[in-house]
Amino acid sequence: MYDVVIVGGGPGGMSALVWCHRLGLKAILLERDEQLGGQLLRVNNPIIDYLGLPAANGKELQQRFASHVNELGCPYRCGVEATGFYLQEKRILTNQGEYRGRALILGLGSHDRPLGVPGEAEMIARNEVYSASRDKERFRDKRVAVIGGGDRAAEGALLLAEHGAHVTLVHRSKRFRARKEFMALVRNHPRIRILTDSVVKQIVGGDRVAGIVVETEGTQQTIPVEAVFVRIGVEPNSRPLAGQIRTDADGYVLVDACSETSVRNVFAVGDLCTRPLFSSVAASVAQGMLAAKTISQRIETGEGFE
Repeated sequence: MYDVVIVGGGPGGMSALVWCHRLGLKAILLERDEQLGGQLLRVNNPIIDYLGLPAANGKELQQRFASHVNELGCPYRCGVEATGFYLQEKRILTNQGEYRGRALILGLGSHDRPLGVPGEAEMIARNEVYSASRDKERFRDKRVAVIGGGDRAAEGALLLAEHGAHVTLVHRSKRFRARKEFMALVRNHPRIRILTDSVVKQIVGGDRVAGIVVETEGTQQTIPVEAVFVRIGVEPNSRPLAGQIRTDADGYVLVDACSETSVRNVFAVGDLCTRPLFSSVAASVAQGMLAAKTISQRIETGEGFE
């Protein structure tokens, strides 16, 4: 029996683990991937807003965080896939056995929202999933499609176009959520074509992506492209918790000021409970600290534990 079982090795989970160590709590962190880091490993652009630790990309910051955890000797296990959550019992089933704690801290993260159209699953299975910042040189002089209307879509379209790609930006509305400064550059870029009030109906291709079928005001057209960047938002990985915990309409776990969920002594950190507008390394790290300190205080006082 642990004082705390932490599920998820992103910034929030690592922060919680370090604070549990500092506070003398018996804790274990379980991470499904083969290394700590979570979403940091997918951040390819410079990180300039984490105070005191600017980094060239998420991997560099992840390495600093993981080194900190290792230097302290904090216990964690990678390659552990959670297969069942029993929140009231504070019990986690995994591919490597069962873990019990007096409290749980969940940092299950989020995933990109899929289009849900024919051809998308096949595209993903072929590993045709790209990052605009990492793969920008790969698509020089090639035709690509970016789907979405937020900052990620606008930034991605602009980055690809600036490195020589011919970009079709497809958005379901005339109104873009992206910042005005991004959209001003996007609208004026000679290698970006914008389709509004348009919906992707299919991704076309056999061995590789060959195009997209787009419907605009009832009329469909096939646009030849060699890659599709889906940037229509993210969804929290809260489905395994369904029926046990309160969430909002979009599945984000509801938490209080101490990051505690609707289940006593079960806490959520990171993108599992934080909407994209406020998602950040700083927020996740702070949530991990709040959860660990709250648990420590309750254990010391005997409040809320059997």
